[in-house]
Amino acid sequence: MKSKRRQRRNCVVWKMDIGELLSYKPPNAPKRPQDEGDDDDDNRNDYERHRKYRKIGLSSSSDVDKRKRAPKEPLPEEPPVQVSEEEKDKILELVENEETDSDVLDESTLKRMVLLFEKRALKNQEMRIKFPDMPEKFMESELELHEIIQELHAITTVPDLYPLLVELQAVPSLLELLAHENTDIAVSVVDLLQELTDVDILHESQEGADALMDALLQHQVCALLVQNLERLDESVKEEAEGVHNTLAIFENLSECRPEICPEAAKQGLLAWVLKRLRAKGPFDANKLYTSEVLAIILQQHPENRQLLGDLDGIDVLLQQLAFYKRHDPTSNEENEMMENLFNCLCSSLMYAPNRERFLRGEGLQLMNLMLREKKLSRNGSLKVLDHAMSGPDGKENCNKFVDILGLRTIFPLFMKTPKKSKRRTLTVEEHEEHVVSIISSMLRNCRGPQRQRLLNKFTENDHEKVDRLLELHFKYLEKVEQVDNMLEMQRKSKEDSDDDEEERDEANYLQRLEGGLFTLQLVDYIILEICSGGGGPPSVKQRVTQILNLRGGSLKTIRHVMREYAGNLGDTGDSDWKEQEQQHILQLVDKF
Repeated sequence: MKSKRRQRRNCVVWKMDIGELLSYKPPNAPKRPQDEGDDDDDNRNDYERHRKYRKIGLSSSSDVDKRKRAPKEPLPEEPPVQVSEEEKDKILELVENEETDSDVLDESTLKRMVLLFEKRALKNQEMRIKFPDMPEKFMESELELHEIIQELHAITTVPDLYPLLVELQAVPSLLELLAHENTDIAVSVVDLLQELTDVDILHESQEGADALMDALLQHQVCALLVQNLERLDESVKEEAEGVHNTLAIFENLSECRPEICPEAAKQGLLAWVLKRLRAKGPFDANKLYTSEVLAIILQQHPENRQLLGDLDGIDVLLQQLAFYKRHDPTSNEENEMMENLFNCLCSSLMYAPNRERFLRGEGLQLMNLMLREKKLSRNGSLKVLDHAMSGPDGKENCNKFVDILGLRTIFPLFMKTPKKSKRRTLTVEEHEEHVVSIISSMLRNCRGPQRQRLLNKFTENDHEKVDRLLELHFKYLEKVEQVDNMLEMQRKSKEDSDDDEEERDEANYLQRLEGGLFTLQLVDYIILEICSGGGGPPSVKQRVTQILNLRGGSLKTIRHVMREYAGNLGDTGDSDWKEQEQQHILQLVDKF
């Protein structure tokens, strides 16, 4: 009971206390004098002012006031500083030698770098063997190895040290890393090799270039690079760059040592290139580079043309080019790749058995369709047809081209040469040369009904094709006469020269061929064939004679051109064919 009462009493007390508190009003205290606050503000402002003065290096506000009040006086002109020539030279020397000695790579530095590289490569190999399933154990050694490989790029600045690099056995150690389990290491080695073999760098030191090339070839660099190519995944950016750099190495090697191209092709490069071209996917820089490398290894090496045919490379090239039958390339780079593929096909057709593969793969039909479609591929197809049908090995292709109605395609191009534009790569003269060459090859190789169909073309529409033929004859005869006049002037100005007369004559003949003589020879060969080759109607020769008389020409000029042609047939075909062709041309001249 006592406790309850105590509680009630406490409540009342608390109630009273709260009420009093609520009703309590404090007495009005006098406000703080105004000057006290001003003093505080002044003190604060003085502090801020002094702090700013300290920042700008002034001792007090009085200095500022003095500066404000001081009248502006012109600053005295300082006399120019005189620097002697000797001092200038010293300054220049200091600037030129600004790099520290540690940046200069010398023999001792290279030895230390190679030794460190060997140690780190060995350590990484040991850690991988010891902990094959624990990447965290060997990851640090791998990073250190990658780091030293990057540092080795400094060697490319001093190609004179390449012989020392080879002597230290660094090349086989680097090539071993191409098979490293981590493709990042292999790609970094490829990047280094690409810089080491850069042609511009190698030209700075012939001794260094020879030493490096010998070491690389001795340790089978081509085979190792191809093996690494096989495992790289181009969907990964770094590995795609590795593929690009590998192709650059092959290009560098082929430029310095062209004789390695057949060996590289046999060691798997050609097979990989064809596989890469055949791979489905959008056009990219690596596909362009692959086509360039293929053109390089086929250009001067008959063994590679044969190997291409054995690997079904003709079909691969035709399949890749078939896309451009009705589609133009979408970029300049893709257009360049298409031209590379056409050039590869032309090179491969210089090997006779590849012409049979081209015929079986319906290459003639594809080229004929390209000519009709009037796309950018028309120029390339014209060159390919010229290569496929020329010489004694083009006989079957010539007859087949007539059978597939190719005359309907080629003669409109003969009658009217398309104008050269930015998108057309062939000049007017190149276009006319290829068309005339194709027609002359058909006249040389076609027999029976195919030849008769060809000869009948020259009587259509009142012999319009004979008129065009004579127009081309006079056009290129004029070009050749201009070149002859120029050569005659050069000969007179160099009468006292000691040049070998035979070499000079050969050089002059080549210059005349380039100046239009080759096309003139082909045009005049066609004139002889349709007039004197047998099977042609008499009206053709009458029309030729009529036009020659009208334009002041003569049969003697044509006979002279063809005799010169017969005496310089070149190396096409074997010696028996060459002799037969010479006799055939001279017989046509006599009949004409």
